[in-house]
Amino acid sequence: MKHVPASDNGMALTSAQLDAYLIRIGVARPVSLDANGLTRLHRAHLTAFTWEALDAFMGWPSSIAPAAAFAKMVEGRRGGWCYEMNGLFGAALAALGFRVTRLCGGVNRAILGDVAIGNHLTLRVDLDRPYLAEVGLADGIIEPVPLAAGPIRQRGFDFSIVSTDDGWLRFSNHANGLAHSFDFRPDHSDEAAIAATLGWLTQDPGSPFTNALAILRHTEDGYVALKNDCLSSVTAASVSEQRITSADHLAEMFHTIFDLDIPRSGQVWERIQAVSHEKAS
Repeated sequence: MKHVPASDNGMALTSAQLDAYLIRIGVARPVSLDANGLTRLHRAHLTAFTWEALDAFMGWPSSIAPAAAFAKMVEGRRGGWCYEMNGLFGAALAALGFRVTRLCGGVNRAILGDVAIGNHLTLRVDLDRPYLAEVGLADGIIEPVPLAAGPIRQRGFDFSIVSTDDGWLRFSNHANGLAHSFDFRPDHSDEAAIAATLGWLTQDPGSPFTNALAILRHTEDGYVALKNDCLSSVTAASVSEQRITSADHLAEMFHTIFDLDIPRSGQVWERIQAVSHEKAS
């Protein structure tokens, strides 16, 4: 199985950045370079950072570089989406000494076909065997799993990895997942495809991230998700919803529920209202 060294992708954080990252996710050293250590970091990352695609929704600048994700998420107390969440996590793992490979995936390739390849970044971590480390799918797994076909069950949610007829692996999300699935290959790294897809995801009107606000944070038994003005609390057994009613209400949710520092929350509320009006007309 081909391994692309972390340094080839400019992934590893500096020692000072790694210290700041570990403080941010609440993990103290030493961290064991084994499945237990990886699981500890994976869960800590997902409970510390909020998944959010706010930059694409608002038309704010975005980058796939782990250094940019560090500045935004660790120093700026923001969250991130797949390129940033998995990018930062992979950079931290590499700095700790894990063998990490950035894999080029395709969310909903089962529906969209090969045009989807590059719209997702996921991670392979080689330990006693290869593991899938995936902190970028928003409402997916909270702990890493062996990179092999089979059923997966975490916190009552059912996932799976299956082989496709054309030689890819397909990670299927749980029944209420925002994304149905993503395809990847254990040896397929394509930074050019990822970089090329970033522009479409952040700028094209057809992108799912430019025409709807999507924010999600994991909880002990599920997650809380905001899509435009609808706030959902989801567990494996239940889904409850409430509406966001004002800019002040949105700002409160950013702070108390999602732990995000969004100084321009009023502009976000205006954009939500504009999108809702466009869809209603």
